[in-house]
Amino acid sequence: MHAVSTPANEIRASVSPDGTHIAWGSPDRTGGPGGWDIWIARRDGGRWVDPQPATFDGPAKDFDPLFSADGRWLYFFSNRPGGRGGDDLYRVPVHPDGTFGDVESLGAGVNSAGDEWAPTPSRDGQHLLFASNGFGGAGRHDLFVAHWNGKAFVDPRPVPGVNTAADDFDAAWLDDGRTLVFARSTNVDDAPIQLFVARCDGTTYANAAPLALSFNATDSWTLGPAIDWNKPGELLVSGAAKAPHAGKLDIYRLRAPAAGGKDGCVR
Repeated sequence: MHAVSTPANEIRASVSPDGTHIAWGSPDRTGGPGGWDIWIARRDGGRWVDPQPATFDGPAKDFDPLFSADGRWLYFFSNRPGGRGGDDLYRVPVHPDGTFGDVESLGAGVNSAGDEWAPTPSRDGQHLLFASNGFGGAGRHDLFVAHWNGKAFVDPRPVPGVNTAADDFDAAWLDDGRTLVFARSTNVDDAPIQLFVARCDGTTYANAAPLALSFNATDSWTLGPAIDWNKPGELLVSGAAKAPHAGKLDIYRLRAPAAGGKDGCVR
């Protein structure tokens, strides 16, 4: 409360693997350089303190941060100049002292003329889960997985079993991909957003059902799931509970749903 969650909208938080920093996005928090900004706070004892815009954040839209499992990178999307069109995927190196290096694009393998959102590397760094409306698919935004070829993430393929004519986006892998938590909206620009859980049956993610959470309702805006690498049994999400509640969309921590799926859906 008040450091991360404020009267503004706070969306998709990620804790660094060493537990010392938290990153999140806000489209309307005051004090940032661009309006859609990435914020960083550090841990002091048991509290998050000193929230500041990320040093690499600029006047363009920068959003959806996620630390890699090894702590070496922070992934995000941006519409900064020099991209391939719309919102593209980027990453920035994280130095041992928590500072950041130079931003680099993830390249043509995963960036299209459309919009790419919510980059999510696998625990081993060999796959990248993201949403896009620029690679074809079942409808509006769909979920894709690309693989690392030694130089870049390439060959994005639709996540099996979950893409629909709606916007399917903001996804997190549980248990190394055996279970998927993702957001769905009929129109992400102006319609409610709900989180769903689907488990891999060995080939496809099947039987998607709403995440059991009091404020994850059909008329609510609940999104931005992200696993906490420090506590893989817990999930961070954005939404609006009746209490505690700081403003619009806040960041919450909850126990992750039981995995229970099989291997075979991340390929």
